[in-house]
Amino acid sequence: MSLKLRGKSYYLCRRVPRRFAEVESRAAVWVCLKTDSKSVAEQKALAVWQQLLDAWELKVHGQSEDAEIKFRAAKNLAQARGFNYLPSTSVAQLPLAELLNRVEAISVLENRPDTIEAGALLGAVPAPKITISRALELYWEHTVDLTLNKDDDQVRRWKNPKRKAIQNLINLIGDKPISKITRHDMIEFRKWWIDRIKEEGLTPNSANKDFTHASSVLRVVNDMEGLGLDLPLYKLSLKDAAQKKRPSFSTAWIKEQILKEGALTGLNGEAKCLLLGMINTGYRPSEAANLTPPQIRLDADTPHISIEPVERELKSEASRRELPLVGVSLEAFRNYPGGFPRYRGKDSLSATVNKFLRENGLLETPDHTMYSLRHSFEDRMIAAEVDDRIRRDLFGHTLNHQRYGQGATLEHKARILQSIAVA
Repeated sequence: MSLKLRGKSYYLCRRVPRRFAEVESRAAVWVCLKTDSKSVAEQKALAVWQQLLDAWELKVHGQSEDAEIKFRAAKNLAQARGFNYLPSTSVAQLPLAELLNRVEAISVLENRPDTIEAGALLGAVPAPKITISRALELYWEHTVDLTLNKDDDQVRRWKNPKRKAIQNLINLIGDKPISKITRHDMIEFRKWWIDRIKEEGLTPNSANKDFTHASSVLRVVNDMEGLGLDLPLYKLSLKDAAQKKRPSFSTAWIKEQILKEGALTGLNGEAKCLLLGMINTGYRPSEAANLTPPQIRLDADTPHISIEPVERELKSEASRRELPLVGVSLEAFRNYPGGFPRYRGKDSLSATVNKFLRENGLLETPDHTMYSLRHSFEDRMIAAEVDDRIRRDLFGHTLNHQRYGQGATLEHKARILQSIAVA
């Protein structure tokens, strides 16, 4: 790094790399570092040179024929100069002092303003025509943080409804630039869903999920790409009827049918254990299916499982909890102390169990599913007048008020569950 002392200040003096000749007419640059200390100048010079390199790199991208690359370069260059990129219409409406700040920040070389910098600071670079399908690709890039703690199966289940919603929209209005999406397009999308609901017996909730996912993708890309579009995504949701409540298995049905000798013969061992384990814990099937051996603590003074984020995220922080194992659930887990590799990271447990229960006449009504065992567990706790705080802690539900203290101990919860356990 070449430093030259001129008067009382050190200057960074360095040749411009050849690859930047198209965007930097000077053969060498001299930058005042505003210090007479050589050690301070050496530290400053490194940062200043890197800023110069970054700016030249952005200017090279600013000459790209790819509108998306060119627009991103303009945004980044504006930020490098200390400004947010704004379209020219917005720049024109800035207070005079702010507008002059932008103008004065534009480099002047050989008595001419740097056209690439001017375009970036004055908003003269048009937003790229990002198609709906391209918007989905950009959405994945901008939301990587939302998947950092998800396992592969969770990522797949998170992405699929967004893929479906975007594909449904494209099938109807075409893969047009998102800047060309009109209110008429979205009303037609809404009407298309209404027709599907009538013809296929779907629920309004299915349509509303599509509207939510498609709108989320488009809004995030509009915001993160700085497109400044006024997207017509308002008032799309359909009025949904009251959700049908999932029924609970009666305790008598669990004892006399599901736990009847030989009733579960034919169901693979891991699925059988997970089904029986759910009876006296009320866990979510996916929580138990993804347990690792250290989370199954059968040798503890109070045998239990620990629901915690291991290689995957939980539904919420309230889902982190320890569940005592009692009755038939404890007996089942003793057969699988190492967990359930067949279902870990997969989404097939509920389908497997529900198919077996249905084909073997073990569903109390056609509306019952494996998940109904979670509701049965809640009913038994309510009947036993278990405290609401303890019920929520066992279920992994958020409290509606401040959570004080540590709550019930594992031993205390075990005693409660033992009193309502199905043996």
